[in-house]
Amino acid sequence: MTLYGFARSAVNAVLKPIYRYEVIGRENFPKEGGVLLCANHIDNLDPPVVGITAPRPVYFMAKEELFNVPVLGKLLPKIHAFPVKRGMSDREALRNGLKIIKEGNVLGLFPEGTRSKNGELGKGLAGAGFFALRSSAEVVPCAIIGPYKPFRKIKVVYGKPINIQELRDRKASAEETTDMIMNEIRTLIDAYR
Repeated sequence: MTLYGFARSAVNAVLKPIYRYEVIGRENFPKEGGVLLCANHIDNLDPPVVGITAPRPVYFMAKEELFNVPVLGKLLPKIHAFPVKRGMSDREALRNGLKIIKEGNVLGLFPEGTRSKNGELGKGLAGAGFFALRSSAEVVPCAIIGPYKPFRKIKVVYGKPINIQELRDRKASAEETTDMIMNEIRTLIDAYR
């Protein structure tokens, strides 16, 4: 078993009894090929919860500062995380993300860029649209419906892949593409809340 597989099993064993998450729409997830997985962001537990509920391994961007923490910095790359400098355009992180997709893997993003303070869906940043337009990834929306309270169920909903070919064909902006992705996430939240 890989370290990723071991970490996934260990985190699941700890979180599942506490948050009793219900996973909906796992069948919507493409079985192969590059995927851009875009989820809302309501808690620090979102990355591990998405990582253990998605049917395929997920690669996440993590803020660069985490890679400077002694043990954590060495562990993060082994569990499919790579650094991003926040608050600026990080070309290296963008290249890494595109490479992950091109190699047929799943890139997980939280388009809002930070946790929601009130649990409501915020505005998405252009990065999600950038990855969607610059790759041939299937774009899967994901809604995390909380709040995270011990022994209360949360829902993780995977929607059908979003058809963004028309946006690619007419060279739409990254902002417009991100808005479309965020609308799909909002639709899932409204449908399953």
